[in-house]
Amino acid sequence: MDIRDLAVVIVNWNVRDLLLNCLRSLTVALAATPVSGEIWVVDNASHDGSVQAVRSHFPAVHLIASPDNLGFGAGNNLALGALGFRVKGGELMGIAAEPAALIGNVRPLTRNLPRYVLLLNPDTVVREDAIRILVDFMDRHAHVGVCGPRLIYGDGTFQHAAYAFPTLAQTLLDFWPLNWRLTDSRLNGRYPKKWYARGEPFPIDHPLGAAMLFRGEVIEQTGGFDPDYRMYVEEIDWCMRVKQAGWEIYCVPQAEVVHFEGQSTRQVRPQMTIELWRSRYLLFAKHYSPLYCWAVRQIVRVGMRNKISQVMRTVRRGEMAKQDADSLIEAYRQVMTMPMFASERSHASG
Repeated sequence: MDIRDLAVVIVNWNVRDLLLNCLRSLTVALAATPVSGEIWVVDNASHDGSVQAVRSHFPAVHLIASPDNLGFGAGNNLALGALGFRVKGGELMGIAAEPAALIGNVRPLTRNLPRYVLLLNPDTVVREDAIRILVDFMDRHAHVGVCGPRLIYGDGTFQHAAYAFPTLAQTLLDFWPLNWRLTDSRLNGRYPKKWYARGEPFPIDHPLGAAMLFRGEVIEQTGGFDPDYRMYVEEIDWCMRVKQAGWEIYCVPQAEVVHFEGQSTRQVRPQMTIELWRSRYLLFAKHYSPLYCWAVRQIVRVGMRNKISQVMRTVRRGEMAKQDADSLIEAYRQVMTMPMFASERSHASG
């Protein structure tokens, strides 16, 4: 196969050791398959030595070091633009006045597009045959635009790798889980564990963003991630547009990836709560009806009040420091008053 058959893109933020493990697994996986590919790393202004470590240990990797934290979607778009795809925010010259000092081992822009692009989180380890299985599946199913692997946690236990698009039921269960059977059910957007266990590919709404293989022409047709999302639900928005364009999306359980989950976002928990709901509100305003958005708003307001009460009870029991509690409560209050529609944002800023 030509080297442009596959590109793997990883966006990193301050998880150097996990990134290096991911790159080691990718090197083995690519060497063990007939797929000739290349690896791209976009570093989002890490301060843990990630850039230096990649340059030192993996000099063949195409490395883009951004001086700013662009977020997940925009970071991926930067690499997709360097690969030649027409995506929003894919211009390398936009990241610094002197980009040559920041970009290592990046070829000039070309339209020799790869047939497939694997978007991968740095907190993953790819099993040796995973890439071969995913690419082979896509080669045999021309109607599929995106697929994802089975995911497992670091201890080998099951992890949901695919989800249905958001519903009001999912929002309710977010705040009031009730019991594990409902939380782990189709009502909450999960696919049955037995579907994964069968090992046969099955149609889904979207894979988890930790590992997604895109067909190159789908990226061209749908334009990459929407950079308005800084973090969270970007893959949901893109997969909605993929399906609107007529493509199908599948989970391929025979391909397995270890996902340590959320290592970057755990670093700033209260802020991540705000980012999560900002992104969800954007998704709902963009793809759902005004009535749906109104209903979500009511659920979130009640749910956040309940969370504030829970935090205050935790402080009274001496189970949380007041400073940590204050940060969480402030985040919950910001979510309660956060604008959903553009008209609300304009009114709030005015």
